[in-house]
Amino acid sequence: MPTDHYLASGNWIDGGHPDVARKAAELAAGAATHAEVARRCFEFVRDHIKHSWDYRMDPVTCRASDVLRHGTGYCYAKSHLLAALLRANRIPAGLCYQRLAVGTEGPPFCLHGLNAVYLEGHGWYRIDARGNKPGVDAQFTPPREQLAFPVLAPDERDLPEIWAEPLPVVVHALQRHATVAQVAADLPDVELLAPVQYGFTAESKQ
Repeated sequence: MPTDHYLASGNWIDGGHPDVARKAAELAAGAATHAEVARRCFEFVRDHIKHSWDYRMDPVTCRASDVLRHGTGYCYAKSHLLAALLRANRIPAGLCYQRLAVGTEGPPFCLHGLNAVYLEGHGWYRIDARGNKPGVDAQFTPPREQLAFPVLAPDERDLPEIWAEPLPVVVHALQRHATVAQVAADLPDVELLAPVQYGFTAESKQ
């Protein structure tokens, strides 16, 4: 079972904020299972919180309660709100990242933010609430994952960690820019670790 930090309310994933707690309770009303609550929270963030770049919507949001209030956020910010709604309903939730090419292949590359939710009978299950559009069809279909983007290019990665808090590089990117266009021109990224050499050619592992 996940530890308590996947249930905690914090500065960015502020599930204890009155507006977030109220929306979480509204979404959970009448649900029979945690999986149903998780699906409702996922679909709310996916379908009702507008992706900042898709809709060219300012302001740039990061804190979950701000995402809810303004109704918009980049994928990272939307994942913060989804984690907050799930945690407010006592469902363990974390943050995950992919490293994807900005175009059809990189460089440049950037991080893409999504979530993992802990479901009884399934364990950790990744969900992606960035918002659907032509060519993007993310769904809640446990145990089968259906994320927004496949990992295709050689230097793209599904990063395996499940984080309790956002990566600092993500928070920094969202906090230092005033407009969504500025964020789009300076998307956060991380360097991949080079393969360790032991006197033979090591192959990188996906």
